[in-house]
Amino acid sequence: MPNPQDQHILDALYATVAARKGADPDTSYTAKLFAKGTAKIAQKVGEEGVETVIAALAETPEKLASESADLLYHLMVLWADQGVKPQDVWNILAERQGISGIAEKAARTDD
Repeated sequence: MPNPQDQHILDALYATVAARKGADPDTSYTAKLFAKGTAKIAQKVGEEGVETVIAALAETPEKLASESADLLYHLMVLWADQGVKPQDVWNILAERQGISGIAEKAARTDD
C-alpha cells in the first residue's frame, strides 16, 4: 500500500524546483537550468526521455526507476519554466480518467 505522503512528493518537488527559479546558478543545478533557458531545459527532458526508454528496453527495473525519477525532475523544471503547475496536469489527467484512450485521443483538436 502506498504511503499517503508519497502522493504529494511530486508537488513538493515542484515547489522546490519553482523556488530555484531566479536563484544563483552557481549554487543550484536547477537554477543553472533555468538560467540556460527553455531550449536547454527541453533538451534535458528529451535526453532523459531517451535514457528512460533505453533503461526500459535494456536495463533493470531499478535503473528504469532511477531514469524515470530524472525524467520527472527535468519535466518539473520545464513546467516551472513555462508556468505550468502540477495541478494543471493533475486536472487534465482527472478529466481523462475513465475515458477510453482511443476515444480521448480522437476527441483532441490539437493533434
